Amino acid sequence: MSNISSDVIRGYNDTIILYLLLQHPSYGYEISKQIRNLSDGKYIIKETTLYSAFTRMEKNGYIASFSSDENGGKRRTYYRITEAGMEYYRLKCAEWELTKEVIEHFIQKEDA
Repeated sequence: MSNISSDVIRGYNDTIILYLLLQHPSYGYEISKQIRNLSDGKYIIKETTLYSAFTRMEKNGYIASFSSDENGGKRRTYYRITEAGMEYYRLKCAEWELTKEVIEHFIQKEDA
């Protein structure tokens, strides 16, 4: 199977990122690595796409950023989900269920 087209998944990048932030605060590289691992390598988010999503979601109040010093003194920007982000995540999940329901009508199944 090939990788998922970024055009197909674009509208769900926020949902994917928020799902990961529901688990615990994280930073860009770790989030991109988790996306790759959880999708078994079928979706690799581009760095520019990831950081554009962070900027947009922070502006909308869905996530908040904070800095943390790592064990080598290196500062890293972490992101955490906000209450508004949790509500937005729930709305996006409901939207996904409706999207699947509609699209299923237009997917031709192979005869078993």
